[in-house]
Amino acid sequence: MKTTIYERNFTMGQAVLRLGQSTQVMGILNVTPDSFSDGGRYVDPDTAVRHALKMMLDGADLIDIGGESTRPGYTPVSQEEELARVIPVIEAIHKAAPHIPISIDTYKAEVARQAILAGAHIINDIWGGKGDPDMLKVAAELGCPIILMHNRQDMDYTDFVEDVVADLKESVRLALAAGVRPEHIILDPGIGFAKNGEHNLKLMTQLDRLNQIGYPVLLATSRKKFIRSVLDLPVDDLVEGTAATVAFGIAQGCQLVRVHDVKSIKRTVKMCDAMIYTSAVVSRE
Repeated sequence: MKTTIYERNFTMGQAVLRLGQSTQVMGILNVTPDSFSDGGRYVDPDTAVRHALKMMLDGADLIDIGGESTRPGYTPVSQEEELARVIPVIEAIHKAAPHIPISIDTYKAEVARQAILAGAHIINDIWGGKGDPDMLKVAAELGCPIILMHNRQDMDYTDFVEDVVADLKESVRLALAAGVRPEHIILDPGIGFAKNGEHNLKLMTQLDRLNQIGYPVLLATSRKKFIRSVLDLPVDDLVEGTAATVAFGIAQGCQLVRVHDVKSIKRTVKMCDAMIYTSAVVSRE
């Protein structure tokens, strides 16, 4: 298997994110009362900051902050409520660790704008720039990287994998048309979004197809339902299952992984990197 590694250096103030030298581990920080696995644990800003700093010590290369749960059946929150949840945490983490990149997990353009101005560096959009018509314009104007995740309103697929690839290519086209720089685009297959268990497993075997689109790929499988279903285990006992998906994704070219259990997954990543990043079958772009 030939793996393409995309080299990108994002310098954002004191924060630096380097792709192409090792797999980057994104630590999940949900400041929400209803996220599917850690809802309510980090709603207090001080507790959230302590957890973020612990994830950094455990090996996180960047922190992803979300103020609205997007689990199945979630209740949307207002823009004002989302801002009230995330801005104090972003400001506190940026002050405590200005060298750590922060991504804002939101599909609302104004939340993304204010988060970047408050100290975040990257936009992580679960709707791939298609949810809010101003999102891609905000990313272009602020000159920040954006993660474009695959998502749909339904699961009306004609050819599942081909449709996912086409949807992501459309997100890329829209981003470029809005003025987002090509080197600022990262893709996410959207495991668990508009996909059933069979879809998720199939897409996991085709991640190299997404890698071939021409942009770095982030994989976010941590504690997802399809892992719980396979292992028949509770949501807080899925480290090994998550690690298996992470290793499989890295082998297919995924360069970032979004996880809850940073310390354990960092070990998985380090072992994978020892093989992938020194292999003669790796090509770099």
